[in-house]
Amino acid sequence: MNSYLCIKYLHVISSVVLIGTGFGSAFYLFCANRFGDTAAKLFVGRFVVLADWIFTTPAVIVQPLSGLWLMRAVGWELSTPWIAAGLALYMFVGLCWLPVVVLQIRMHQLARKAHASAEPLPPAYRRMALWWEGLGYCGFGGAMLIFWVMVTKPTGF
Repeated sequence: MNSYLCIKYLHVISSVVLIGTGFGSAFYLFCANRFGDTAAKLFVGRFVVLADWIFTTPAVIVQPLSGLWLMRAVGWELSTPWIAAGLALYMFVGLCWLPVVVLQIRMHQLARKAHASAEPLPPAYRRMALWWEGLGYCGFGGAMLIFWVMVTKPTGF
């Protein structure tokens, strides 16, 4: 297999890992926030944070690096409309994802403290969960648009 196909494979797999981990983690924390007690929020929150470090963060790094490599290998420019749109969307998604990471770490810390002291979660947890969810919807919407742009490579914007 040539280097182009290897990098393209890595690019596609890392996008699947990025979206798959994000959707899976979001689903479980969404459910724990709706239906779980503090122990469930603590348990799920710990693994959501861990999954971001193990899976999401490396994929976030691989995506632009492999994408830029592929772009150059084929001879496309950053000014190509669908590439520029994809990069702009990637930055938008990143601006949603970074606060989400901070929020889920803080939510996990609040759940750990509440669980250890056998007290209810403070109201701040719910406020953070609402922001986490809202930013998640925006980020996932942007990610779906990135997939559409990368697959269809539309010419007119």
